[in-house]
Amino acid sequence: MRWCLDSWAVLRWLEGGEPAASRVQDMMASRPIMSWINAGEVYYLSWRSGGRELAGSIVDELRRTLVLDAASPERVVQAAAVKAEHPMAFADAFAVATAKAHDAVLVTGDPEILDAGTGCATEDLR
Repeated sequence: MRWCLDSWAVLRWLEGGEPAASRVQDMMASRPIMSWINAGEVYYLSWRSGGRELAGSIVDELRRTLVLDAASPERVVQAAAVKAEHPMAFADAFAVATAKAHDAVLVTGDPEILDAGTGCATEDLR
């Protein structure tokens, strides 16, 4: 099975927030996928909470542990279609589009994604 992480899942992993952190840690051995857009969201939130140096080290760690999916023109249009059909943040739409493109299970605890009914396979980490 292929996993796709959104920023919610990675932030809980970084914070040690359970039960999500342990589940994400278990998935790391299989190099889950994450959109660069969601990695950017982790970066700016980490910068705000811990500074630029911390944010940079977190992105370096994500590069080593995840497969980061580029925001190609095709992925942008796919995410825009998700956003057009479902009330969610654009970054969340990238997570959904990335999971669908890779036939992966989207791992999150974000109710905006879990309650949207996008047809994307999800695992609820709450």
